[in-house]
Amino acid sequence: MNDKIIQSNPIKPSTEKVIKVENLVKRFGSFTAVDHISFEVEKGEIFGFLGANGAGKTTAMRMLCGLSKPTSGKGQVAGFDIEKEAEKVKASIGYMSQKFSLYNDLKVWENIRLFAGIYGMPKNEIAEKTDALLNSLQFESERNTLVKALPLGWKQKLAFSVSIFHNPKVVFLDEPTGGVDPATRRQFWELIYNATTNGITVFVTTHYMDEAEYCNRVSIMVDGRIDALDTPKNLKEQFNANNMDEVFHQLARKAQRSE
Repeated sequence: MNDKIIQSNPIKPSTEKVIKVENLVKRFGSFTAVDHISFEVEKGEIFGFLGANGAGKTTAMRMLCGLSKPTSGKGQVAGFDIEKEAEKVKASIGYMSQKFSLYNDLKVWENIRLFAGIYGMPKNEIAEKTDALLNSLQFESERNTLVKALPLGWKQKLAFSVSIFHNPKVVFLDEPTGGVDPATRRQFWELIYNATTNGITVFVTTHYMDEAEYCNRVSIMVDGRIDALDTPKNLKEQFNANNMDEVFHQLARKAQRSE
């Protein structure tokens, strides 16, 4: 990535806690996928949630999004209990996955309208914000283009913009830049920084360790537990590493399980 364009020091978040997790556990029979994890995320923070395959990060994210009930422990997202108020959690967050974010057989504007409706936005607001979004992305000429005809990088930028269209308190990004070129990843992270300036908290998983450098803080899961959590700078100092890739591999080597 180009440090001259991407901010090397993310915007300092506020002290308001948007995510609170205390001893969160998820078991499937005798298998403990998430093993007593605890952490907090502040408003406007870019929080990197890392872990090798099988570490438990996807299971943990599903609980935080209100999609899976914890076996034990507590969690709050946007002020709502992830177990007792799951529907309120869902209404207060945005979500983007590398695997599925947009409907390929719908036009660009149709995707925007569909997801805005799902998030409960009023019709008059949807129309006005759609025009503003297409203008900001320089997508005006693609309004009636089927999403499947867009280049991958354009799809990813549109998917992220749709995920925060309703101005959620938190947006969960599950490996959002997988498969796109470095220039497009740089542009995508510029969108992330812009979102944080509007007070949106970004909770992101990624396999690109250079992207971990641009988070306010990073947690790294190993075998269902959080083995490290700090700023990228502090983690590199703690593990005597030159970059986050070295930090990650030092921890990942300890893993006993895989998907």
